[in-house]
Amino acid sequence: MTQNLTDAETVAPRRYRRRRVTTLVTGGTLVAILLLTALLAPLLAPFDPNAQLMSARLLPPSGAHWLGTDGFGRDLLSRVIYGTRPTLLLVSLILVLTIPVGMLVGIAAGYLGGWTERVLMRITDIFLSLPNLVIALALVAMLGPGLMNGALALALTSWPPFARQARAETLALRRSDYLAAARMQGITGLRLMFGHILPLCMPSAVVRAALSLGGIILAAAGLGFLGMGVQPPTAEWGSMVAEGSKVIFDQWWVAAAPGGAILFASLAFNLTGDGLRDRLDTRNAN
Repeated sequence: MTQNLTDAETVAPRRYRRRRVTTLVTGGTLVAILLLTALLAPLLAPFDPNAQLMSARLLPPSGAHWLGTDGFGRDLLSRVIYGTRPTLLLVSLILVLTIPVGMLVGIAAGYLGGWTERVLMRITDIFLSLPNLVIALALVAMLGPGLMNGALALALTSWPPFARQARAETLALRRSDYLAAARMQGITGLRLMFGHILPLCMPSAVVRAALSLGGIILAAAGLGFLGMGVQPPTAEWGSMVAEGSKVIFDQWWVAAAPGGAILFASLAFNLTGDGLRDRLDTRNAN
């Protein structure tokens, strides 16, 4: 009986390890496909994504146009392929803006404590209470539609989760033997915060970033859908869905093609984030 229990306990972790490796590999493969599609768009797209041919408007999927054409006769496959570029660029800009700000606020609040922590966390709570897309729409309405303005608007409400997570980890590390040994060597202040605490907080920040990318892609597509994101004639998935929604009951493929691309991108980043979380979680190391 004891031997059977031991075998079962040994097999379970192996199955879990296989599952998390499979999830990470699958998500990483899908993300790699997205990146390669964006880089090789001129080679992969069979037509010019902005070339209009009114005689070929709203054609269903066929051998000539694998995903059909839109209301201006533009090839949907080519536009979906080129649409990966503004989407990934927008996501990259948001991450570049949100992760440093969130980590700086969280580490400073957790390490300094006192009034500094109270003020920074109250500001973080205020931003957390704001609905992301509504605030982004308000900011884009003031700044004007565009890729950079959309990134700034979404970044403004995307950094608080990183700040709260960094603060929690800094509080756990503040009284650790590791930091005590660093202080004994005369390491304090900014050198301790960003030379010793920051590297320990980065793995969880990477996981959170990967898990939040799916929501960021949906929010970016929402801006495009409402006409506040990348402007026509540039191919962008959200604006393509908005165009297709006008004829969705008769020509469903016009909205289904970019909608499927949004689903694919969200799934890719969610799987990657889930796999990274399992891989970097020390509680699942065995």
